[in-house]
Order: sequence, then C-alpha cells, then structure tokens
Amino acid sequence: MADYILIRKSRNIISTILHVLLNVLLGVGSILLTAITGSFILGFLLVIVSKWRIFAVRPRYWLLNIKSSLVDLIVGFSFVLIAYCSGTSILLIDYILAVLYTIWLIVLKPRSTERATIAQALTAVFFGTTAAVLLSATYDSSVLVLATLFIGWAAARHVLVQTDDNNFGLVTFTCGLICAEIAWVFHSWLKVYEIGNNLETPTGIVIPQLAIVLTVFAFAFASVYRSLIKNAGELKKNEIIAPTTFSLLIIFVIIVFFSDPKFHL
Repeated sequence: MADYILIRKSRNIISTILHVLLNVLLGVGSILLTAITGSFILGFLLVIVSKWRIFAVRPRYWLLNIKSSLVDLIVGFSFVLIAYCSGTSILLIDYILAVLYTIWLIVLKPRSTERATIAQALTAVFFGTTAAVLLSATYDSSVLVLATLFIGWAAARHVLVQTDDNNFGLVTFTCGLICAEIAWVFHSWLKVYEIGNNLETPTGIVIPQLAIVLTVFAFAFASVYRSLIKNAGELKKNEIIAPTTFSLLIIFVIIVFFSDPKFHL
C-alpha cells in the first residue's frame, strides 16, 4: 500500500512538472515564433492546439466548451497579435509578453475563485482591447468596434456564469454593447502611450488609452452587478461607492491629465 501511494505521488509530481513545462513552452514559443516569423499563424496554431480538450468530447458539447474557453482564447490570441504588431525584431515587449503569458497559463488561468475569475476577465479586456487597437491602425474602425463588443460580452459572461443568475444573456450583451460604444467614441482620437520607444533600442511597449478605460469600466460593471445579485436586485451603496468612485476617478485622470501621448493612431 505504501509503495502504491509513493508511485501515485511520483506520478503526480511528474505530471505537474510536465504540465508546467508544456505551459512554459506554449507561453514562450507562441510569442517568440510570432516575432521571429513575422506571422501570427504559428502562434495562433499553438494556442488552438493547447485547447485540444475542447474537441475531445462529443460534438454537441463543442459550442459549450468554446464559450467556457473564450477568455483564455482571447488572452492567448491577443498576446500573439501584440507580438505580431510589434514587428519582426525581438524587442523587450516580446520577452514581457512571453513571461506574462506563461504566468497567465500557470498561475492565473487555473484558479476558479471569484477574485481570480474577475482578474481573468479584466486581463482579457485589457490585452484583447490592446490587440484590437493596434490592428485598427491598419484596418477599418469596424474591427475595433466588433472586437470590443465580443471581448466585453465574453468577459462579462466569464464572470456572470459563476453566479446563481441564469438569465445573464441580456446583461452580457449590454456590457459588450457599452464597450463597443466606448470604443466607437474613442476611435476618433485613439491615444497610445509608448514606453521607452524613444531610446536607441526601442522596447515596443505600447499601452492604448482605450484598453485602460475599458478595463476600468469592466471592473466597475462587475462590481455593480455582483452587488445586485448578492442583494436580490438591490444596490448597496457601501458596496458600490468605492469601486465606482475609483473607476470614475481613474478615467477622469487619464482623459484630463494623460491625453498627450507620444503619437496618435
């Protein structure tokens, strides 16, 4: 019996090490391959292959599995696209993206607590919007609007599916619609902040103002709706004043004091 337990523990340790190793290879490989090849195809393929469990069941469950994996897919595709938009030279941003994606895969993604779920959704909003803004510099504004609509919907669904409220379809669509409307308003004066790109060796780090605004909005939206669910449709001021005030203050400071970026898209 003792030998059996020892064998099981050894197998668990080995499987854990393999799991971590594969996630490191995925996080690093998807970003560096994208940067080296100058194409997002290989990065996308690695992200898709990593989600093989979606299709390892009967076809009738595929759609449900895809919906439950949307936030993870958005984060993975966004990291790859940001690396793609940074160019074919290996820059500091590529190393940062590889590290952040690895942390996402190993640390944040497996967690299922309420706070972790919200953090996962906010991560998808921030990086998904960042990728959409960078792509909108080349493509039509409709790409940004449709992308933020989808990202907002998926992020809201990721959070609300964990609640006891089964009628969240309208709420998730409303969240996505508001995100799209904000993106449409901001598109006429999209601002992207560069960090360290005026140096002899550019870093490639860019932070769209819209990504910050939508992430803050998503945080406030989740806080208010969680309060409504928790209190049977009644808003508790002591539960929503802090997050909404914080969100409005952040947006006000960004728009008023940080609207003079390095360049405009």
